[in-house]
Amino acid sequence: MRSVPRLLGLLRLGTDVGVRSYPRRMSAVIDYLLQGDPAIRWQVLRDLTDASPSEIAAERARVATEGWGARMLSLQADDGRWDGGTYRPGWADEGRPFFDAWTATHFSLQALWEYGLDPASPEARRAVALVRDNVRWDYNGAPYFDGEVEPCINGIALGIGAYFGQDVAGIAETIVGQPMADGGWNCWAEEGSTRGSFHSTICVIEGLREWEAATGGTEASRAARIAGEDYLLARGLYRRASTGEVADPRMTMLSFPVRWFHDVLRGLDYFRAADRRDPRLSDAIALLRGKADANGMFPYENCHEGPRLFAHEQEGEGFPSRWVTLRALRVLRWWEAAA
Repeated sequence: MRSVPRLLGLLRLGTDVGVRSYPRRMSAVIDYLLQGDPAIRWQVLRDLTDASPSEIAAERARVATEGWGARMLSLQADDGRWDGGTYRPGWADEGRPFFDAWTATHFSLQALWEYGLDPASPEARRAVALVRDNVRWDYNGAPYFDGEVEPCINGIALGIGAYFGQDVAGIAETIVGQPMADGGWNCWAEEGSTRGSFHSTICVIEGLREWEAATGGTEASRAARIAGEDYLLARGLYRRASTGEVADPRMTMLSFPVRWFHDVLRGLDYFRAADRRDPRLSDAIALLRGKADANGMFPYENCHEGPRLFAHEQEGEGFPSRWVTLRALRVLRWWEAAA
């Protein structure tokens, strides 16, 4: 079994579990995670074990040819789209504006980004080229990688494009010009909203971080991203700035796929990726730690309802989840590294 440094003791479980049993239980958790899909396995090797770069790369390569990655790629049509649409599937009833469906191109590309599909793989290059050359937004008819207008949508598209090596500077420029006075973003700005939104803000700063990692970004993009981070930090990732009360109980619940929704784990995983430790994250870290079960696994708590192309191994709300456990453990490993 590969060593799992810094994981022992991270969850600080109660004494009833038994200290001596913890290393054995953590090894069992890692073994269980490594029985999952290649999209999970390669990230476990990278983030939770001492696997070599060659082992990690070999496992990552399987995302394009096995499991969820291969299945998602196989569902792309020759016109570059998934399920006949860009943001919403071709069959969606536009008379239902608040109807969420996760089967169209935008969220399928988000899934491939989250799986960690290697952008250099032939499969990724083909899929992304089909999108670049053919897919257009319903809102304004612009090519997909030129973006549309809503920052929550543009933030995800920015991250996707940057990850897959596309020119998305135009999206970044649009986003940088859209923050609210409080430093956040809000997809309802065109309808008069003047305050930031947790959901829009996390989508935007994820996209900006990915774009800056790929291109270096600009002074303006870095300033906007940091202001967005501070927006979330000032709220402890899930509390109202005005009262300190929980803004929405669903933000305290763990989920995956995240879609456009914010929750404490998505926020913490962002700050891990950005490598910004801040004492204002401590409350969210404690909340996350408290969700581990006696076996060191973390539950899937909140299903974002809507049609989907296929399930991601979830047994149902309340059951342990490989995706959630992977993301929770890598957050805790990162947080404790500075302890």
